[in-house]
Amino acid sequence: MVEQKVVAATGNTVVAEAMRQCKPDVVAAYPITPQTTIVEEFAAFVAKGRVHTEYVTVESEHSAMSACIGASAAGARVMTATSSQGLALMWEELYIASGMRLPIVMANANRALSAPINIHCDHSDAMGARDAGWIMLFAETAQEAYDNTIMAVRIAEDYEVLLPVMSCLDGFITTHSIDRVSLLDDESVAGFVGEREAERALLDLEHPVTHGAFAGLGGPYLEFKKAQRQAIERSRAVVKRVGDEYAALSGRPFGVLETWGMDDAEVAVVVIGSTAGNVRHVARALRADGKKVGVVKIRCFRPFPYAELAEALSGVKAVAVMDRAESFGAEGGPLYLETRSALYDASNRPAVVGYVYGLGGSDVKLELVESVYGDLLDIAGGAAAPAGPVYLGAR
Repeated sequence: MVEQKVVAATGNTVVAEAMRQCKPDVVAAYPITPQTTIVEEFAAFVAKGRVHTEYVTVESEHSAMSACIGASAAGARVMTATSSQGLALMWEELYIASGMRLPIVMANANRALSAPINIHCDHSDAMGARDAGWIMLFAETAQEAYDNTIMAVRIAEDYEVLLPVMSCLDGFITTHSIDRVSLLDDESVAGFVGEREAERALLDLEHPVTHGAFAGLGGPYLEFKKAQRQAIERSRAVVKRVGDEYAALSGRPFGVLETWGMDDAEVAVVVIGSTAGNVRHVARALRADGKKVGVVKIRCFRPFPYAELAEALSGVKAVAVMDRAESFGAEGGPLYLETRSALYDASNRPAVVGYVYGLGGSDVKLELVESVYGDLLDIAGGAAAPAGPVYLGAR
């Protein structure tokens, strides 16, 4: 483990710092709350000569991702950041970036989608893009947002993967709150991420290639998509390997999921993002009162850790899944659906209840989390599970 500098900084500030340390060749971005200070601070790094990046100021998020796609196809290391309506505006380009197998890294400050208009945190933006073919990492804290950004570069550019990575952090809660963060030195980050060595760069005139080719009827479209699925499946091992290497460098362990109190837990809450801290706080209090409760936090949502989650939940009687996003017309939110799928083949399948909470930044009060554990303990004792999804805190 290398020596590190401890700072008090916001999530956005340390994401911008991680981007600077990764030395991208190109950053194309458009500011949108609550992502804005990421690109503001990175632009300041460029202006002051602290990073030699071609910073492209564009007129929209659609153009930002379009520029990123072109630069990445040309062989550049490319990074960007967005949020909410900005992510929605680049929807078309998200599928193009992954379909062209371009290792773009994008920070996404999670924010609610309109309508009604809302600038606060939920996961509807990222979860709406969950099938776009991007690897998706989620941070609970500013520290995790910093670490995820650095690891994302290695994961995306690995020849076994070559897929874009979305590094998500909760809007305002993580992006703007000042937290204690340990920063690696520039040399350590540079050594960890290395330099991008594009295998089939568009500007390699000695080895000409076509990017984004037409694959119509009779063309290899199906085979392209099969190869894309194989790549994201291969990324499971790469994510683990990169996480292990980063843990050795930083001293901070990384797993596709993290567990607390699960060794003897009878009930558990599955959660993603900053709310994991609230849930652990309540779980500690309940543990002190003799209740066998646990927490599972998902850090890598795509590819989803089905096997790891099934193993973590193998001994419990009841599970609550807390979704900060809806999936209208489905039985529950996105995380609930994935958790149910992970447990489908379990020999002792627990009761699973879906909860939708915190939409549009609504408060995640401790008493709401306590009520979730109360439901689970009742179910474990023989009570019927409530019909879901349960809207926590809705008036």
